[in-house]
Amino acid sequence: MKIITQNKKAYHDYFIEETFEAGIKLKGSEIKSIRLGKVNLNDSHVTFNNGEAYVLNMHISKYDFSNIFNHEETRTRKLLLHKSEIIKLFNKTKLQGLTVIPLKVYLKDGLCKLQIGLAKGKKDYDKRHVLKEKDMKKRIEKQMKDR
Repeated sequence: MKIITQNKKAYHDYFIEETFEAGIKLKGSEIKSIRLGKVNLNDSHVTFNNGEAYVLNMHISKYDFSNIFNHEETRTRKLLLHKSEIIKLFNKTKLQGLTVIPLKVYLKDGLCKLQIGLAKGKKDYDKRHVLKEKDMKKRIEKQMKDR
């Protein structure tokens, strides 16, 4: 498994409750750009329409060696999930007010996969609390190492 990109900001802004692995329906020039690492997950999210899942605002740069049949960079891309997973995610977003966000893009057995997470937004005080805990943990480890 080769990780292409991660959405590090997602772990800072959200509590990730559950993760799922989804395939992405791509064009030829898109997969070539992804293999070169030219993909960005910032500000992207997952929506549901007619019983299908789609990822919006996932930026895949144009492939340099492609011709006029190159892809649109931030087009809506269909996610390939099991029907039961789509229903579960859709119900959690509607009933509990959770969000589905992309976490990482990776290659697995030659196929491009997207890890998506069921997330709950953090408040500012939650973010400060997490940073405070991380700082305390670093201080304790440093003191233990000095002894």
